[in-house]
Amino acid sequence: MAEEKVVTEEVKAEAPATEAPKEEKAPRGDRRPHGDRRPHGDKKGDHRERREPKDDMEERVVSIKRVSKTVKGGRRMKFTALVVVGDHKGHYGFALSKAAEVPDAIKKATEAARKKLYSIHLVKGNTISHEIVGKYGACNVYLKPAPEGTGIIAGGPVRAILELAGVQNVCSKVYGSRAPINIIRATNQGLNNLKSYKEMKVLRSKE
Repeated sequence: MAEEKVVTEEVKAEAPATEAPKEEKAPRGDRRPHGDRRPHGDKKGDHRERREPKDDMEERVVSIKRVSKTVKGGRRMKFTALVVVGDHKGHYGFALSKAAEVPDAIKKATEAARKKLYSIHLVKGNTISHEIVGKYGACNVYLKPAPEGTGIIAGGPVRAILELAGVQNVCSKVYGSRAPINIIRATNQGLNNLKSYKEMKVLRSKE
């Protein structure tokens, strides 16, 4: 009986021990914190699908000037940028901004111009409804409608604002101050005072 016991103990010692099944580890990319219910592939901080809404606004830099301010420590140099924006469909805007660098000044002016837009009513032939004189300070801008095919007969600042507003046929003349910002403000004042045929009919009927 003693011999049989020894044999059984030796057989048990030689038998290979069965290993417990190992748990498969999930790959690192699939690990998520507890309570994260985001769908697969929607990673936190992934902004690739977030796109800013596009618009048809075109921007144009009219003038860039270097200006200085005299302070106790000396002169501080900055740049001013005059930018006009428009969609060629009767909407336009303009702004003048200042910054230490030219790109920053252009960016600030563009953002400011997009925030304040003006609209005008165009008549047949993509021109203005009647003659008008825009005034601002010492600057006067004369605008006259022209037949189709004439084009824009205007200088730099006036041409920029008329083209981006969508006017294709017009004649203009600038009197007085030649500062670009004054010319644009005078042109804007003239465009805002344009009256349509229906508005003039109502005004005359009241008289």
